[in-house]
Amino acid sequence: MSSILLIDDDASLSDLLAEYLQDQGYLTHTANDGQKGLRVFFEQKPDLVVLDVTMPKMDGWETLKRIREMSRAPVIMLTARSDESEVLRGFSLGADDYVSKPFSFAQIGARIKAVLGRTGEMLATSEILEVGGLRVDFSTRRITRDGELVALTPTEFKLLVTLMRHPNEVISAEDLVREVWGPQYANEIGFVRRYVWHLRQKVEVDPENPKYIHNERGFGYRFEKDGA
Repeated sequence: MSSILLIDDDASLSDLLAEYLQDQGYLTHTANDGQKGLRVFFEQKPDLVVLDVTMPKMDGWETLKRIREMSRAPVIMLTARSDESEVLRGFSLGADDYVSKPFSFAQIGARIKAVLGRTGEMLATSEILEVGGLRVDFSTRRITRDGELVALTPTEFKLLVTLMRHPNEVISAEDLVREVWGPQYANEIGFVRRYVWHLRQKVEVDPENPKYIHNERGFGYRFEKDGA
């Protein structure tokens, strides 16, 4: 049974969402501010965190930063704002998904299932992928570039793996959305551009002149097998 930690200062919403997720088969924990949320996270080690941005004492951004200092557990951000700067900020801090309020419980449930699915796939094989200086070891969940560890979120991990498994092929944004995020994200291809940008910051020596991940304008993205 997967465990979910809900961190939101709206206690009524958290309680109702927790009840819904319990009915869906999840074990749930709740916290009404970032500080308490970090304590519960450390104690319970949940499989996924649903984290509100606007909270007293410690907001969602700072809470996310603290979580990322000790764990790569997937995090879904909740916010009342959906402008691109907010989305990019969340992705840059290591968020795996982003849901704007108001949302339906069915919507957040689908997002949780999709993110946990991406995480589970990482653990289901002992495969090793190696292209140029990039090496992905599924059994240890380690990604290295020229021997140096690269820290990726589960979503960034799956995006990189999807590109690496199709070397020198151009993959459309639509196909990447279906493969990495799932069919329920079909109308959100903006995810791809944002995530590719952040992925480049982590795996490329010079993100402005990438060796591995290339944008084929108007067609999609290509992983250069001979990038090294």
